[in-house]
Amino acid sequence: MTQYSSGWPERAGIMHFEDGDPHENPWVAGKPTSEDIQVETCKPQWVEIFAAKKAEIEQVLAQRALHIEHVGSTAVPDLAAKPVIDIDLIVTDPENEDSYVPALEALGYRLQIRERSWYQHRMLRHENPRVNLHVFGPACPEHIRHILFRDWLRDHPADRQRYAQAKLLAKDGVTNATDYNARKQNVVRAIYQDIFRSHGWLTEA
Repeated sequence: MTQYSSGWPERAGIMHFEDGDPHENPWVAGKPTSEDIQVETCKPQWVEIFAAKKAEIEQVLAQRALHIEHVGSTAVPDLAAKPVIDIDLIVTDPENEDSYVPALEALGYRLQIRERSWYQHRMLRHENPRVNLHVFGPACPEHIRHILFRDWLRDHPADRQRYAQAKLLAKDGVTNATDYNARKQNVVRAIYQDIFRSHGWLTEA
């Protein structure tokens, strides 16, 4: 795999949260069925699963994989999380699905989401173990935010606990990840403001 050297986007882009086109239908094969949202204590095997999946992706995509990163709560030690490994995969052009989707399908992934209006995001799902593989292009603000958020929680126990509590509250009474994410969004955005402030970006915006 090539070294990730595409650089970061402008700070303003990192601090601006795009919503995408509300009229776009992102579901490739229809909306997923309802499911209970489970939040579990941190498991050491989550890191091991990521390492194994990263190696598989590197093998089948080779130079087409510009960067592969473990993101989300399973990438943060001591943080409760849904037992789903979130991985960011950076490719040169997410629109060129033929360059990566067939190879990933051979590994058991299935394309679930295509959001052209939101950072050209694709999401492929692997069932066992459960993995959500997020595909973005180079210098994508959302990918950079994933890295910033993960690293901040690794280094700030108080915010790690704050986020864990928000997740436990958010999961009650919801049957899909979209509603779960929406219910904890205020806490996530507040933590991002602390991250941006720590970099001195808010005063420069």
